[in-house]
Amino acid sequence: MKKLHTILLITIMSSLSLTAQNNATKKADKHFSKFQFIDAAEDYMSLVNNGKADEYVYRQLAECYYNVFNTVEAEKWFEKALETSAEPELIYKLAQMQKANGKYAESNANMKKFAGMRPADNRSIAFNKNPDYLPKLLEKGKKFNVQNMSINSEAADFGGTINGGAIYITSARDGSRTYGWNKEPFLDIYVATANADGSYQEPVVLGENINTKYHEGVVSFSPDGKTMYYSRESFYEKKYEKDSLTNNKYSVLNLYKSVKIGDVWTAAEPLNINSNNFSVKNPSISLDGSTIYFASDMPGGFGNFDIYKASILDDGSIGEAENLGQKVNTEGQEMFPYISSNGTLYFSSDGHLGLGGLDVFYTKEIDGKMAPIRNVGMPVSSSADDFAFSINEESEMGFVSSNRDGGKGSDDVYAIKKLQPLCDVLISTVITDAETNAPLAGAYVSLFDKDENIITSKTTDANGLVEFMVECEDVNIITATANDYESAKVTTIPTSEEETQVDIALDPIEEIIVANLVELNPIYFDFDKSNITAKAAFELDKLVQVMNKYPQISISAESHTDSRGSATYNESLSERRAKTTVQYVVSKGIDADRISGVGKGENSPKVDCSKGCSEEEHQLNRRSEFIIIEGNPNE
Repeated sequence: MKKLHTILLITIMSSLSLTAQNNATKKADKHFSKFQFIDAAEDYMSLVNNGKADEYVYRQLAECYYNVFNTVEAEKWFEKALETSAEPELIYKLAQMQKANGKYAESNANMKKFAGMRPADNRSIAFNKNPDYLPKLLEKGKKFNVQNMSINSEAADFGGTINGGAIYITSARDGSRTYGWNKEPFLDIYVATANADGSYQEPVVLGENINTKYHEGVVSFSPDGKTMYYSRESFYEKKYEKDSLTNNKYSVLNLYKSVKIGDVWTAAEPLNINSNNFSVKNPSISLDGSTIYFASDMPGGFGNFDIYKASILDDGSIGEAENLGQKVNTEGQEMFPYISSNGTLYFSSDGHLGLGGLDVFYTKEIDGKMAPIRNVGMPVSSSADDFAFSINEESEMGFVSSNRDGGKGSDDVYAIKKLQPLCDVLISTVITDAETNAPLAGAYVSLFDKDENIITSKTTDANGLVEFMVECEDVNIITATANDYESAKVTTIPTSEEETQVDIALDPIEEIIVANLVELNPIYFDFDKSNITAKAAFELDKLVQVMNKYPQISISAESHTDSRGSATYNESLSERRAKTTVQYVVSKGIDADRISGVGKGENSPKVDCSKGCSEEEHQLNRRSEFIIIEGNPNE
């Protein structure tokens, strides 16, 4: 196998050398060699469009876009080149572009491939040191205290909904009636009254208006506690599907509601979203009573069971069901939604990354979209099935059901108490004018992780506000840009507080024009490198803003190196950096006639390193400066 792999690699490398530079690519290669990446990309694209492209052309296209930090196009052409190549460095660059584009799963897959090919590479070593989700999840446990409850029996008990000082659960403790499929007892709804010391009396079964000889499931109540929503098996209404071969009858679960008059619950009324062809179950009513959340396997979902929501109309009927989308729902099953008083949606899933079986997850709707899905963590989630989570956000007490080891029955209800905030933090950011303090509507705000990989971007509303949901204690970078303003960047590390305020004041763009210079934060290059990085791109975008606002301005970009290396080499390196800088600005739509680049080598240092310099001092010398040579608005 090893020999076969070696022969294949030699064949690939030979093919690459045969399809490298030739007469067809001569023009494009000339541009590329001169760091004219935009022109080179156009020429290589002409070959693609004319059907004359090969691996070399795809690779060169990718390198063009990589050097000017066009991550989308770079990713596209690295992928194309790798259709016929297995060069590790191409795989690494593809992974970096995917990560920059927020494609973490694809990036991780390619980094694993790269690390397997070059295990001694420092980049591979660093990647392999990063923990995956499982140990991270285990480390973040112990947010809750979890205790088995005295109301459990040796049969299945689950749910846990408080109403009027009593707890409502679903239980199979009445073993006199079993159903044929697996000979397990039927499920009924029980209620247990609370004692003065906080314990509960023995659960008693609700009346015949609620329970039938078939299954009833978990319950949820209207805000006034007088309307109860719950699941019931469709056999009760003689609704089922019959298998033509086996004659087996298959029911579905439907949703019903009952109203409490005095001490009696009225006869069940089916909801209008029920169907004979699919199940709707696990109801949860919002705090204001306007929305019902539920699980269903109706057609059009993403997996087995998905979570939906629908409006509860004024006449009590249910509006059109809305799937909560692929961020919440997976190819697996999502069930037992619970919408808390602060709008947090908790649910159980076997499709999201968890500890095993059904785990409890949570999210929240922000700006019409669901925030990232988080696992509640141990000990609420376990390697068993954990479901029917509910919590009072004010008292921070609630319930979860589980079939974990150590319980009294097949499923048990556990009381939970939150010990510390869950690791989700709402960052509220207001963007303002630094001079007038007026909010800036329409500003573009982006959230990055600590490695400056973009997570999401939003536009401020009329009050200059955007909101992000992030994980607490994670380093986050927030950038803000607006027309006619200097872009700004802040780093924040949210604490365990559930909300934090991070405001950004933007300076008018004119303030970075000082004398005959456009003063940016230092444009640093990596040692011995000339490609534009994410940090450099952020600063160069400010130059682009200035040049767009003042179309009469012409710029000379001067690139300087540190004193390490020979003078001749440094001059050549600075020339490459200057040309790459110019190409980035041109790639953003600035006319090439308005910007030129020149390499100054080590001739004009900021710090005299003749007697030695620290790495920080060398970096000060490794810089770019932008001189206004024509059209200065201050003159």
